[in-house]
Amino acid sequence: MTVTVLTIVLNAAIAIADFARARFVLANSAAVDVPESWLPLLGALKAAGAVGLLIGLLGVRWIGIAAAAGLVLFFTGALVAHVRARVFGNIAVPGLFLTLAATSLALSP
Repeated sequence: MTVTVLTIVLNAAIAIADFARARFVLANSAAVDVPESWLPLLGALKAAGAVGLLIGLLGVRWIGIAAAAGLVLFFTGALVAHVRARVFGNIAVPGLFLTLAATSLALSP
């Protein structure tokens, strides 16, 4: 449960940063060739994942499982974007998010 709570908090925080177009988000998305116009959608997907995980913790297990699986797919895509753009200096960040999402999925009851 602790890993899932951490996954919720971090995804909610990065979704807010996406919506706010934080400087580091803009720099990272430009570096990996993700258009700035995609940020609201990417933020919404991260926020939906966080909300889904929370709903899963509150008892609707299948939504939590679906949310964790969605975040695994999302952050797999983020890693692919980093590799394709050959941006390795901060690849640990999507790697951490992927690890947390995968661990949340694996620990789902």
